[in-house]
Amino acid sequence: MDRFNDAEIFVTLREINSLVNENSSVKRNIRFLYALRDDMFVNTDRTKFFEFIIPVIPIINTSNSIDMILHQGRRLELDDRLDRQFLREVSRYLNDLRLIQNIFNEFAIYVTNLETDGENLLDANKLLAILIYKNVYPRDFERLHRGTGILAEILNLQEELIETGETTYRREIAKLEKQLEIAEQQVPSDLRELRQIYAMALIEKLPANHDSVSVDRRNWIKLSKLSSHDELELFISATRLSSRNDYYNNESQIDVSTLQNEVDSQRTYHQRMTEIENGATDNKNKSLREIHELRSKLAVIRTTKLDELLRLNTNHAHGLFEKFGENGELARFLVLEGYLDDTYYQYTSLFHSGRLSPNDNKFLIQIRAFVTPEPLFPIDNPKEVIAAMRDEDFRQSYVLNIKLVDSLLSGESNYTDQTKKLFEFLSNEFETCEEFFDVYYTSGRNILALLSGLLDYWKGFIPAVISSPNNIVHVSQLVASLQESKLKMLAKDFDGVPKFVSEKLPEILVNVPELEPERLLCLNFEVKDLNSIKEHSEIARFMFEQGLFELTIANIEYVFEVILGEKNLESLRTRNYTTIRSASNAVLKTRVERDFDSYLRDILLCLQDNLEEDASAILAVIRHDNLDQVDLQGFLERQITKLPTLESVPERLYALLFQLYKIEPAWDSCLTFMEIDEFDAEIFIGYLDRDDVRHKILECPIPSEPDFFQLRKFLFEAGALSDEAYRGYVCALPNQFEMPSIGIESTKLRILIEERKIIFTPESLAEIDDERELQVLFVAMNIDIFLDSPDEFELDDDLLADLLKFEIKPSAKLKIIEMMDLEAIIDLPERAALIGPILNGIDATISNLNGDVVHSLILNTMPLASQISLFNKYHSFMTDEEVRQVLANLPGPYCDIKTGYFSPRLKNNDENMNLVKWLDSRKIISSWSESGLFSNDIKVNLYRRLSENVI
Repeated sequence: MDRFNDAEIFVTLREINSLVNENSSVKRNIRFLYALRDDMFVNTDRTKFFEFIIPVIPIINTSNSIDMILHQGRRLELDDRLDRQFLREVSRYLNDLRLIQNIFNEFAIYVTNLETDGENLLDANKLLAILIYKNVYPRDFERLHRGTGILAEILNLQEELIETGETTYRREIAKLEKQLEIAEQQVPSDLRELRQIYAMALIEKLPANHDSVSVDRRNWIKLSKLSSHDELELFISATRLSSRNDYYNNESQIDVSTLQNEVDSQRTYHQRMTEIENGATDNKNKSLREIHELRSKLAVIRTTKLDELLRLNTNHAHGLFEKFGENGELARFLVLEGYLDDTYYQYTSLFHSGRLSPNDNKFLIQIRAFVTPEPLFPIDNPKEVIAAMRDEDFRQSYVLNIKLVDSLLSGESNYTDQTKKLFEFLSNEFETCEEFFDVYYTSGRNILALLSGLLDYWKGFIPAVISSPNNIVHVSQLVASLQESKLKMLAKDFDGVPKFVSEKLPEILVNVPELEPERLLCLNFEVKDLNSIKEHSEIARFMFEQGLFELTIANIEYVFEVILGEKNLESLRTRNYTTIRSASNAVLKTRVERDFDSYLRDILLCLQDNLEEDASAILAVIRHDNLDQVDLQGFLERQITKLPTLESVPERLYALLFQLYKIEPAWDSCLTFMEIDEFDAEIFIGYLDRDDVRHKILECPIPSEPDFFQLRKFLFEAGALSDEAYRGYVCALPNQFEMPSIGIESTKLRILIEERKIIFTPESLAEIDDERELQVLFVAMNIDIFLDSPDEFELDDDLLADLLKFEIKPSAKLKIIEMMDLEAIIDLPERAALIGPILNGIDATISNLNGDVVHSLILNTMPLASQISLFNKYHSFMTDEEVRQVLANLPGPYCDIKTGYFSPRLKNNDENMNLVKWLDSRKIISSWSESGLFSNDIKVNLYRRLSENVI
């Protein structure tokens, strides 16, 4: 090199570049010069070579190197291609002007030679970094071409770091999947424990020897199977249950209305069950998100740049950078900032179409050795690799490379045959291709083309996807990628897809969190649990607004709390339908109405405290057609509110409302019920027999209009009512009826008679001639009518005698006695004992008496005072002898009033005074006198002989 001097070399760099482009021989000479330079010099010494070309003043340090670098950029007109920040930072490591000048001179030449097609495709900053590396570390640069040297070692770390990262990510994924598996096993365990708690609390309320329980007394459940029974919640939420001992068949009614409050005063069974399920769902979604993030990292780790990998693993390359010696910091900067990486070959050799990169060659070498590279194996020129591959390669796992598949599916070239072979392989080896799909979903660019192609080529694609262990990932991509028209067709042709999306929506959204809500609409499914997708509020709201959510207690509470902004949910638990109807949200109302039968079954009947629906809501419920009768009855039974009238109520439900006492007592409603074809008299009787109904309805008089005759007649003939209720209704009847033509029990007939609700006629009386007691009562209650025309009734003395036992007017009794054959009482002492007191208590007298009749009346009447009174009243109907016979039959001292030598003494009272007076007047006694000083008795003086009396 000493033979060259400044005078001999005067060609400028710009001229050299021009010559290079115009003359190939010059080009070869320039290459020779550069090669010679690199062989002869290292580090800054070699820059003296360029002094023969451009002399410079070698005064530079790190403080002003940036100015020199910027000057070189301007000199070569490169300012617009280089990053000013990169130049500023790299200048700190360059302090030799000749070195800087040489680097930029080479930069201009490299740009001219590498970008021969006129397109600035290369990164100018990376090219400058390569040339800095080439000029600062020329020996290592030469080794790099042979795959050796320090930089080659650092570049080779990329595969090791990738494998380490993949191992770490897979380990974390496996750990989370194991936790998910354990958690999914725990949820059934927690629910089973919860069911056992409530089942045991219920069992504790039952009699000790009972072994079965029932809600409806038809379906009985063994206590040993209660905790695992599908309808356990129905037993828990009931107010009363039936229990029995199957062996003895003895049954009891148990009040379980406080069961849930006793177990947990703050939450119902359903709320606790929901909390367990929601907690499990939240934890599951969190784990799924972590798994999704790890899978995403795993999928892209092979595309992660070397600088990123090294920054994450700084300890791996620390010793290698030290091998560069005192300039190691420059190499560290260039590598860790991403300016030196595995793309160096693009900046160190001439570019031409059709070339293969080292990665491309490596890929082809591996598949020719029957080794399948990883799906993310870096291929730089996929079109050239495809051209170099054999036809049979596309039916093997070799084709499962992200870049290759992207290129096959890009549509830019005609790869129809190769693509068909790809789909053939994927369909035949679907289970073994799961890793490829997982990676492609994350890193591939033509997911839509891949899925659409498989759908068209392979009819079994969807069934295979649904049964795949990675079905959530596959379906997530289908939902996120397919055209909406294909999604609709998919939902139509494969009903398993909407069902799967509905069940796995939270997991799907974890995989595709940015999913457009409108795409879900194409699948026409309902969200099972809105709360489970609460983190995707836009989708939750969209699905709600479309009415695409299942009717559950949890979903409705979510709608009120999150979407409608209602904080107090108590009304939803006590009057759910009323609250929904009053909410100003047409979507929710429409959704409820669309599946009202399931709403009734799964919500209204499952809410234990839903007892306070208002009348309009109850009416709206019962106006729904085709509801299960058992469900409807269960709903109505629990409601406190009653319907005011039957207006707008379907006739088919009249009987049920009356049976359950869910209609306010009113005469109009009763008549309306009676007028329908399905009228059930037994149910109506049961309704009227309730005390609360009777008390309420009798506050208003029974209408007397002709239209209500049917109702009045029913009440009149309602013998099935309890006696108390029957009397109440009969008493309220405004009119009398003829004797009932239907059979009616004696107690009810007695009530009718006592309340004077039967028209009294000889005919009506004759209809109960076999009911002697009632006949007597009937006459007694209508005594005035009878006495006005007694001959029309032709009553015998026995019945008349029974009439005398009733509390009727004395005058009526006197008339009855006058109708009787009093001669008969001579042989009927009981009748005489009945008539005697009656006659004794009446001032009037009767004419159809004689001595024997009076004698019988006196002797059979009690007490003695009454006998004396009758004796005084009716002695005129008797002869003296008959009088003496009566006296003889009376107790003493009256029996002593006869003939003899002693003087009987009577108590001095009015009756005895009357007695002695008329006895004296009739000469039955000699005389009488009131005693003197020591006694006030009446002294009766007798005739000594009977003949004295006559004289």
